[in-house]
Amino acid sequence: MALNLVQQFFFKLFAYIMLAVYAVTPPVAPSTDDVIKPAKSGAELVFATVADPQVSNYMFDRYRAFQASCEDLKNAERLDAVVGVGDLVENGLAEEYNLAYASLSGINARYIMASGNHDIRLRAYSQCTSRIYEFIDALNGDGYSVAEKTYAEGKLAYSEVVNGYKFIVMGSDKSVFEEAYISPEQLEWLDNELATEKGKPVFVIIHQPLKLTHNLPTTWGNGTNKEAGSMGPQNDEFKAILAKHAKDSTVVLINGHLHAGFSQYSYQQIDGFHSVNAPAFSIENKDGEEGGNGSGLTYIVEVYEDEVLLRARNCRTGEWLPKWDTTIAL
Repeated sequence: MALNLVQQFFFKLFAYIMLAVYAVTPPVAPSTDDVIKPAKSGAELVFATVADPQVSNYMFDRYRAFQASCEDLKNAERLDAVVGVGDLVENGLAEEYNLAYASLSGINARYIMASGNHDIRLRAYSQCTSRIYEFIDALNGDGYSVAEKTYAEGKLAYSEVVNGYKFIVMGSDKSVFEEAYISPEQLEWLDNELATEKGKPVFVIIHQPLKLTHNLPTTWGNGTNKEAGSMGPQNDEFKAILAKHAKDSTVVLINGHLHAGFSQYSYQQIDGFHSVNAPAFSIENKDGEEGGNGSGLTYIVEVYEDEVLLRARNCRTGEWLPKWDTTIAL
């Protein structure tokens, strides 16, 4: 127990030292020549994806990339929401969440955050959920309590409506190292949440993608295991629920986990619904045609009466990447 307390002390001390260093030595700011704003008039909803930042209190270059990319979001003329797509921090430490908050807070937007395997895999599930709740509540800062919106007490799945559009945030019901465990109760809740949305886009957020999508298992570096890099055992049930409701709504699934830059595999249509793999926001994207071995990538998602526009952007440099834009017709 004494050793554990000593470790905790030095973790906290190191985190505060690094926070002070980051504060007095700001990163190179992104360009403001073409800031984030809707591509055209009439946008009903605008949000940014923040996938796999994996903020760490000892990986200096990664945090620098995160700081710079967050500045681009803060410079936006309009953002209605910032959507975290999991792996918010590297090891689930309170100190890491403090660092993430220091750079991400202050954006004039709603914060909708999903958990990933890095957020929950190294410590007690109850401790992880509490830290994620506190992080989301602090970012929103308006008395909002995500714990009261989850489908069950102490879980990580909840729904939120922004500008009339629903976000359904999925999360593992127990600590698993790489995959997620989505319980029958959470699957039933998802089914019911989707049933309330008819004829308009609904966004389902989960960290891990479906198996054999977005160039899996090759993207995961494993060409033989069909399950590699995917959400895990509940894959088929989850997929069937999305396909069922795609008949009545435009279901857009957004995932991360793969650390893949923009490519032909970033978007695909599956059984009537749409699947989007968001590139890593501050950890390096290990492959992909745009942004491989780089970071700062995001989708700026704009919802119009007749389409959902996925706009590719490098937040670290403040540049649009129109080659990788995708339009979902409504």
